[in-house]
Amino acid sequence: MDHATKSQKHMHCAPYHGTDFKMPPPMVPHGMCLKVMNNRNMKGGMGSETNPLKFMDQDYDFLQDYCLKTNQSFVDEFFPPDACSIGEGLLEKDDMARVEWIRPTVLYPNLAEFIVKTVSRFDYAQGNIGNCWFLASVGALTFQNKLLHKVVPDGQSFSHNYTGLFHFRFWRFGKWYDVVIDDKLPTIGRQLIFVKSKTFNEFWPALLEKAYAKVCGSYADMHSGRVSEALLDFTGGVHMHYELNTAPNDLWEIMYRAYQSEVLMGCETPAGKETRLSNGIVLGHAYTVTKVYKVTSGGNPVKLVRLFNPWGDSEWEGDWSDKSPLWNTVSNEDRKQLLVNENGEFWMSMKDFLRTFDNMDICCTSPDFLEERSACHWISKYHHGSWVSGSTDGGCMNYEDSFCKNPQFWLRINELDKACEQGQNNVLVTLIQKPDKRHRRHSAHHGIGFYVFAIPPEIKSEGKFGSSFFHGRKPVVTSRPFQDARQVMKFFRLEAGEYLIVPSTYQPNKSGEFILSILCKNEIHIHG
Repeated sequence: MDHATKSQKHMHCAPYHGTDFKMPPPMVPHGMCLKVMNNRNMKGGMGSETNPLKFMDQDYDFLQDYCLKTNQSFVDEFFPPDACSIGEGLLEKDDMARVEWIRPTVLYPNLAEFIVKTVSRFDYAQGNIGNCWFLASVGALTFQNKLLHKVVPDGQSFSHNYTGLFHFRFWRFGKWYDVVIDDKLPTIGRQLIFVKSKTFNEFWPALLEKAYAKVCGSYADMHSGRVSEALLDFTGGVHMHYELNTAPNDLWEIMYRAYQSEVLMGCETPAGKETRLSNGIVLGHAYTVTKVYKVTSGGNPVKLVRLFNPWGDSEWEGDWSDKSPLWNTVSNEDRKQLLVNENGEFWMSMKDFLRTFDNMDICCTSPDFLEERSACHWISKYHHGSWVSGSTDGGCMNYEDSFCKNPQFWLRINELDKACEQGQNNVLVTLIQKPDKRHRRHSAHHGIGFYVFAIPPEIKSEGKFGSSFFHGRKPVVTSRPFQDARQVMKFFRLEAGEYLIVPSTYQPNKSGEFILSILCKNEIHIHG
């Protein structure tokens, strides 16, 4: 049964001793919980980071008050402690039959803690699920306290006002959501099945993972993904993707400035079955970028990148690894500061990073760090749209007769401010398609992309352009190749003028909703 369609009356607080109790008043069901209503940029509005929507209409304060007043312990029947919440394909049938959902307070009476001392990337190791993309993003999150407290609200514990109820916040397709869960965790032989804390009585990683599994539909729905997905869900901001074989020459400098700003960075190795290579790197795996630093070795500057493997072990064994003799060529101060022998974390040169990894992602609230010295501040615009069967689903430019049916957005870029540096990319466009299913792995992803056309000054139009405008006209920018992905993006430069942005699916007759985001270094105007 799809738990997203259950009414609020199925949500309840289960009594400690199994006795019956009066149900809380039912609330109006939310319906399609991931539907985006308004512009996500409205500060303080519904769905903003300060006023998140209630995922599945579950109100944390209401449920917490009810449980405290009635001395009950919360059980979330929207994400119940059963096989449906684990999902298919993760566990063998015999193992599934052995699963017990146990609260931390039962596993370790009087010892369980939400956070022991501080939150750290070294607190956890990946469990029996292929969600390294999520855990690498969590590792990045632990560096940014402001973002961390946005995702993991303060004041949660197993002692003060404990009811077995916890909550976390994620950005999902244009809106922030507050997600409640109970603290019943899946175990076999009283050992956690999924993410495992290295400190036996610390449980924030397991509870954060459970909340994200609920958003995805089940634990199995977290199996396999891109690191950019969770990075974006932790920030609700700007996403920049770099293919490392075509990386810009100043990528290390961009990463260095990003590290000093409020950003999250992750990267991925080339695709393939998760296999450990002889150099210690794992194929088909996600890593966290945890530091960017320059050392002097033998009188020469060396650009370094520090990375973290969410497995908690298996490190790079080449130059600048923990046991590399190159560390003897740097100053005592750098060696003492940088060589911290933590399992799963290692250094490598930028040269080896570009050669070893496939791509990297930066997610942030603002891309102002991109340029070292600039008085420009990026301006963002967002638009929610849809491809509707029979009317606005024209497909890509291969389909000349129907392409003009696609949604069209008129963009005007004002003259560049002289304070802004010339010759740099000044526009970032991202197209995100929204899911059409409750469960992440069952959501249909169309091949998506977008085109940008220059509009000659002599052309005026109050409505959509017809096929004659596009006939023989080449776009000035495309996001090609079309990708069967949650999102595509392109970072490029446009001079002052008027442009037309056309988001489309690869094939016509494909329905779906999308978010088109446009960031520019100078004032822009857009309407669809």
